[in-house]
Order: sequence, then C-alpha cells, then structure tokens
Amino acid sequence: MSLKSYLNSAILRQILVSWMAMMAMLMPSTNAKCAFEAIFNFGDSNSDTGGFYSAFPAQPLPNGMTYFKKPTGRPTDGRLYIDFLAQALGLPFLSPYLQPIESDYRHGANFATSGSTVLLPNTSVFVSRTSPFSLAIQLNQMKQFKSRVDELNLTGRNNLPPPDIFGKALYTMYIGQNDFTSNLAAIGISGVKQFLPQVVSQIASTIKELYRLGGRTFLILNLAPISCYPMFLVELPHNSSDIDAFGCMTSYNNAVNEYNIMLKETLQQTRKDLSKANVIYVDTHTVLLDLVQYPTSHGLQHGTRACCGHGGGAYNFSPLIFCGYSTEINGRTITATACKDPQNYVSWDGIHTTEAANILLTNAILNGSYFDPPFPIHQFCDIQPIG
Repeated sequence: MSLKSYLNSAILRQILVSWMAMMAMLMPSTNAKCAFEAIFNFGDSNSDTGGFYSAFPAQPLPNGMTYFKKPTGRPTDGRLYIDFLAQALGLPFLSPYLQPIESDYRHGANFATSGSTVLLPNTSVFVSRTSPFSLAIQLNQMKQFKSRVDELNLTGRNNLPPPDIFGKALYTMYIGQNDFTSNLAAIGISGVKQFLPQVVSQIASTIKELYRLGGRTFLILNLAPISCYPMFLVELPHNSSDIDAFGCMTSYNNAVNEYNIMLKETLQQTRKDLSKANVIYVDTHTVLLDLVQYPTSHGLQHGTRACCGHGGGAYNFSPLIFCGYSTEINGRTITATACKDPQNYVSWDGIHTTEAANILLTNAILNGSYFDPPFPIHQFCDIQPIG
C-alpha cells in the first residue's frame, strides 16, 4: 500500500471512529440498566438544550464549538449538565419540547428555555431577553404533552413514550437564577428578597402538580454562585471591600445562600407532604463555588474570567456585546469571540458554565455527596461514564 493510500485509509478510519463515538453519545446504552426510563427537565438556560432558539432563532457561533461544532441552542461551548446526566443514566440527549423537527420524546422531554423564570415575567423577551416560558407555562406544556401521549398511544407514533413512562421518569428542575438576577441591579438585594418566598413556593407547588401526573423522583438544583460570575461582577453595583479573596461579591453570595436555605427548607416540607416521593435538594452552589475558587485543583485555570466575550481584563465581559454577537462601537464593528481553550475555563460567556465545568458538576452530583436527603442513585441505575 502506498503512503498516500495508507494515510487516506487512516483518515477514513479516524472519521468512522469519531462518528461512532458521536452515535454512542446520542443513543442510549443497551447495556445500562436504569430504573429511570426518561428525564423530564424544567429550567432556564442552565439546562436549555435548544428550546429558546427553537422559538426565537438563531443562536450564533462560537456556541457549540467544542462538541457539536455548531450552535445547538445550548448556551455553552458544548454540552450541559443535563446532557451528561442523561448520558450517565444511559439515555439519549433530551429533545426540546419546542423543537418541531427531529425530536424524539421516547426517553423524555426538555421544557427549559433560556431566560425562563419561576414567576410569570412582567416584561418581554424583546426588551430584556426574559423568556415567556416561565415555570407555570412549562408545567402546562408538560400536562399537554402527557395528554397527547395518552391520546396518541394507539396510533403507532414512533417518537413518543408509552403512557406509563411518567411514573418511571426522573424529574429535574434547575431554575430561579433569572428571578434572582433580572432586577437585582435596579432594586438591590433587599428588593429581590421580598419575592423570593413566592419563588420557592411556586417550585414546591410545581413539584406537587408533577406528582399528580405520576412523577415520583425529583432532583431540584439550587442557585449557583452568581456573585462570582463575570457578568454580575461587571454589572452589579459593589465596592472593593465587597470582593472576597476569591474575587466574588460577599453580599450577593450571602443573599444567594439565604435563598438556597429557603429552598431547602421548603423542599423539606414538600417531602413531608409527598411521603411517597423522592424530593431531592441538589447543592450545585457548593460544587460551582469550589470550581470558581479553586479552578486549578480541578484541572482548570480561570474561575472568574469568561472564555467568550469582549474587553479582556479580569473578566473579559462587556454588557454591550454578548458571546458570538457583533456591534458597532465608536465606528468600529466589534465581535465577542471565544478563547482557544474553553477547557481551561469555568465561565463560558460570563453567565453560563463551560462544558468542562459541566462535566465536573455532573460527576459531583452523581457522586451523591450533594444530595439532601441522601439519595442512592447508583442503586437505581448503572451509572455510565461521562465525558
């Protein structure tokens, strides 16, 4: 065989290997055994796999650059925690409920959209990028989904789950960040605190509604350490004395901790009200805070600096231009571009985490140390390696 032929065949083999690896990621593992045959997810951009941009296209590059090599509606360079959770349980990636083409709901659906809030929004997506698909709307979409699954059960649709799937599914909820931050700069911490009890109450009532639909196991993720995120370090008012040794804002982090305690206590009561359900509080805040504070301990380099942004400096974030977009400043067209090594960053675009951080977050969740109460997920599923 000539050198040229050998190289061509080697390249072809590499392409085939890469393609097979991609297919393995997308398809559920045939060897994995898991009590959860589906995931139904509710949330905001932290777990949106394409819902928002199905309704309001289109997302720009370099989003998706690391794994998918194109934008998929995920606000990161690759995969989100919900993608890795599905992979760990031997399930395919969740199709967004709002995605009209190529969706497969046999193993669940994703109702999350970027910009979503727990409470009904009082503004428009065209004004503040707040999604119209609040948690109450997502719940109504879930009810409609279940109704249609029950109705179409005998029609032979091959992209829908069986009607009994709802009692065999894992229900995940990662939402509340936009309720906390959307008016934070304008009304301050004291103003935001006034309606946080309504936020946790709405989360609890949603869990109870999902329980009536058949849900029995719920993972509820708490609020991330937004006081360490580049976007908020740039936009929220603070003085130098409020910055701790790790570069985070102490006052805002204290407020986040208060909210998380309120959420945890509310879920404790919800657990008593639903004695036959597993209602699990997931402390993602502690995991992500550790990544930000000690990035090098986790194989990363940058804790409070965005990979994709504009402006350089400590945060590489400008409120005038978001990741992948262009604008004209002083007669010049400026584009917010991505770094070449997102695998070394916690923050992708100043407000969302990178794929590298999402892998670390998901592994920590699957470890079980951040569940309250303890939940033996390994007894329910043969956890598959992720990455």
